[in-house]
Amino acid sequence: MSITLTRDQEASIEAHVATGEFASVEEAARLLIDQRIAELATVYEDDMAWAKPLVDEARAAVARGDVLTLDEHRARNAARLTALRG
Repeated sequence: MSITLTRDQEASIEAHVATGEFASVEEAARLLIDQRIAELATVYEDDMAWAKPLVDEARAAVARGDVLTLDEHRARNAARLTALRG
């Protein structure tokens, strides 16, 4: 794989290498990419945690038979729109 960095990115990484923070540009790139992948994984997991109670509630409603067909849903919404328009 070949990755092209911007001048600013390259300069920043080279500066970090020069201070000894990273042994090489390649090491810096690998570590920074690994760090970002881990951050994204955490964000994705945390981001969806709020949905679990809603999914559980929906599954329980389906199990009870508390559902609408698509046609029933459309009819109910059409009636609501008609009522709002007066």
